[in-house]
Amino acid sequence: MSKLSDALGGFLVTGKAMFTKPVTEQYPDVKTPTQPRYHGRHQLNRHPDGLEKCIGCELCAWACPADAIFVEGADNTEDARYSPGERYGRVYQINYLRCIGCGLCIEACPTRALTMTNDYEMADDNRRDLIYGKDKLLAPLQPGMDTPPHPMPPGSTDEDYYLGKVTGATQEVP
Repeated sequence: MSKLSDALGGFLVTGKAMFTKPVTEQYPDVKTPTQPRYHGRHQLNRHPDGLEKCIGCELCAWACPADAIFVEGADNTEDARYSPGERYGRVYQINYLRCIGCGLCIEACPTRALTMTNDYEMADDNRRDLIYGKDKLLAPLQPGMDTPPHPMPPGSTDEDYYLGKVTGATQEVP
């Protein structure tokens, strides 16, 4: 008798499910908004005039427990200035096959050059494309920003950048 009641109970569950509306996510068309502090894709930020905030110190790479970040620093010159300090990150790569999204790299960055966005769509069918280089990580230029390399505004120092005193695009030197 118990086997018969078990079978009937199973049919009852199936019968109820047949007449209820299924819950379907419309993911590609309707994207669910993330929470404001969601840890998604990384972004290398810029100063308001377009220079990069990354100084190539490699502290983010040292802090990464998954060894997912590779940074190679280089020296700025007066002819080719990419960041306000002495150095900049010439090569910057994050391997998203290894990244665990912990955010320790963000905490280690002394200049707030590296932050995490809410972008979570990083799937790919090719492993090579999941190693993001500087071309994919660097924040886009906003209106009023100049494309690096360019000199710092006349009379400014690298300390002005770190204190937030540089607010716009560089001025042309006559």
